[in-house]
This record gives sequence, C-alpha cells and structure tokens, in this order.
Amino acid sequence: MRAFPRSRPQDPLANIKQQKKRVRIQARQRLENLRYRSTIKTLTKRLEVAASDGDAERIATEHRELVRTIDRAATRGALHRNTAARKKSQASKLAAGAPPS
Repeated sequence: MRAFPRSRPQDPLANIKQQKKRVRIQARQRLENLRYRSTIKTLTKRLEVAASDGDAERIATEHRELVRTIDRAATRGALHRNTAARKKSQASKLAAGAPPS
C-alpha cells in the first residue's frame, strides 16, 4: 500500500479561504516552473545536436537562447541561482567545443 496517492487531489484539502487560494496559486506556479525546466532541457539537447554537427552559427544561436532562458528561470525562481550558473557554465563549455561530460 502506498503512503501517498499517485495523483494530486483536485479539490484543495484546506478549509481556510486563503489557504485554498494558495493551493491554486502553487499549482499555477508549479506548472510555470515545469515549463521553464522542460524548455531548458529541450534547448540543451538542441545545443548538443548543433555542437555535434559543428554548425558555428547555430551553436551561437542555441547557446544565446539557452542562456537567456536559464537566466529568466533563475530570476523567476524556477531554478536556484547556483543551478543556473552551473547549467550556463556547462552550456558555454559545450558551445566552446569541449566534449560533454
């Protein structure tokens, strides 16, 4: 038997009006954060493909877009600033021609 249900309940469990509102807000924020993280993964894969193809112009474009998205996610709080810095560093190494580790 599972300790936690597989899916989140649709109705908030809170009884207090403000807490019900917070549950709605948190659900919206969770989706927004998920969108940022998913986009970063997609852009990272696109940068890896561009780096493996060796197309310098495409590498620069993908790198610029990835760094912009990472910065936006860190500003919005979807990523911790150290995580954002690490991801940007890895992207820069990849764009510069270092093999992915």
